[in-house]
Amino acid sequence: MSRGADPDSAVALEADRDAVVALWRACGLTRPWNDPVADFDAAIGNATSDILLFRDGDGLVASVMVGFDGHRGWVYYLAVDPARRREGVGRRMMDAAETWLRERGAPKIQLMVRSDNIEAVAFYEALGLERQEVATLGRRLG
Repeated sequence: MSRGADPDSAVALEADRDAVVALWRACGLTRPWNDPVADFDAAIGNATSDILLFRDGDGLVASVMVGFDGHRGWVYYLAVDPARRREGVGRRMMDAAETWLRERGAPKIQLMVRSDNIEAVAFYEALGLERQEVATLGRRLG
């Protein structure tokens, strides 16, 4: 999904913000403590991240946020329109994310899934991702 490689795919621009955030909300990916608009703006305004889109005609079907921190590639906000699930679009978005990360030299791909999201865990495992034996620790900075 490099820029211009596929007429139905693109890298998100500022004008895509409302549609992408609406898709994230429709897919249940947002939480009150995370501002999806700020997440969108940070991703598209950063040289080490992008939001990849898949459109079918004029409509937004899917998105995925990708980033490379210099050590690991990260995937966030993989969203597929609920009416378009089970068509291979999620797999296509993960392929695009992996391509984006490989092009930047990322040696490993990682993502976080809420532990109660059994369907998402099963999706990623079906794609060959494995559970990692790590504890995720964090603290809000603000």
